[in-house]
Amino acid sequence: MMNRHTIAVVLALSLLVFAGLDGFAQADAGKKYEPNWESIDTRPLPEWFNEAKFGIFIVWGPYSVPSWVPKGYAEWYWKRSKNTKDGTHKFHLENYGEGFEYEQFAPMMKAELFDADFWADIVAKSGAKYVSFTVNYHDGFAMWPTKYAKTINTDDWNSVVTGPKRDVTAELKTALEKKNVTFGIYYSLMEWFHPLWVADKKEQFAVEWMHPKFKEVVTKYQPSFIFLDGEWHADYKTWHSEELAAWLYNESLVKDYVVVNDRWGKTRGKHGDIFESEYGGAKGWGDHPWQEDQGMGRSYGYNRNENATDYRSVKSLIGLLTSCAMNGGNLLLDIGPTGDGRIPVIMQDRLLEMGKWLKVNGEAIYGTTRHKTTSEGDVRYTVKGDDLYAICMKWPGDPLVLNTPKPAKGAEITMLGRDERIGWEMKGDALHIAVPQLTIDKLPCRHAWVLKIPGAAR
Repeated sequence: MMNRHTIAVVLALSLLVFAGLDGFAQADAGKKYEPNWESIDTRPLPEWFNEAKFGIFIVWGPYSVPSWVPKGYAEWYWKRSKNTKDGTHKFHLENYGEGFEYEQFAPMMKAELFDADFWADIVAKSGAKYVSFTVNYHDGFAMWPTKYAKTINTDDWNSVVTGPKRDVTAELKTALEKKNVTFGIYYSLMEWFHPLWVADKKEQFAVEWMHPKFKEVVTKYQPSFIFLDGEWHADYKTWHSEELAAWLYNESLVKDYVVVNDRWGKTRGKHGDIFESEYGGAKGWGDHPWQEDQGMGRSYGYNRNENATDYRSVKSLIGLLTSCAMNGGNLLLDIGPTGDGRIPVIMQDRLLEMGKWLKVNGEAIYGTTRHKTTSEGDVRYTVKGDDLYAICMKWPGDPLVLNTPKPAKGAEITMLGRDERIGWEMKGDALHIAVPQLTIDKLPCRHAWVLKIPGAAR
């Protein structure tokens, strides 16, 4: 029998081992990365990201006040309203007048109905595990108190000195963390109408403005995820992105667990913890970690010019999520709040319905990986451990015949959300599953039914 001293030593060693494993699971905490892609690209992806699978993109800013473009991204209102050939220009003149500058929308963004706890509750109920919030969009409006707040027309360009007059980033981060939802940010490298950017002094803008502003928001709010964007007008050398990435992974407070996409300056699909696919069909990049981001409609920021028919159905959104999962990626689904701080009801509905589906079928999504055969007809496959999940996009007939799965002998096939075993047999190389033909009141969910097939992941 071990004495107390021996037990204490064993416990201490166990704690050290677990601490080491946890550190490795996040990132190689002891490694220093050089400011070059050859070194930076060796950084392991923190495991939480692939476990999460589903996140919410929140696009909110002064553009949420006019919230209108003929079609497409309403958050581009400022840029599009300057183009005389764009219908947004005509809309702006007719509704706000020729002398009305975009900066005048900021005081109108009062956010009087913004409730961070309500937002966080809706996100949590959707089943999403992380959020990416627009702290700095292409318009440069900072959603936190900062001295880095300037356009060609004003120095009052953050959410504390104008508009909401609140640190909405802090409020949202706190609310999300209470719901165990991981906080992340969206950050645009460029700012359309910053004086240095307008003067085409891109490198000076990067070093003297973008870098310190980015470091400030990362240090202050410690995001676990960073969605970079707005980088396409210059290459990574102009942006000094290798130096910034080295700071992020060596010195910042989030160095051990932050995940960043591939938009460092003409590096898409080349360098980044994950590769970002924007309305890319959820096909991914093979074995490299990736994420698909899409809106529920055709815009990210709220667009008053979109009707119910412009929004994807619940079935379609579940299909998008399962497409991402079967191809080994994540889905970042966008919502665009209104200028007064409301999440439109149609967006709330979609999130709540996705949450209901995930409550039953999340086992087939969270923490899964891609199978060598991603799909078979209307069936999509995901893998976790030795188990294969067959996600049936249409209600399967009886029997359901599949050529891919080879269950372990004596395996008990079940449908997620129901307890009974389902009969099956192999006929040659084909698996025949005796799917129970249920009445509608007995169905475990309304869309995309999942069969769990033990031992068939090989």
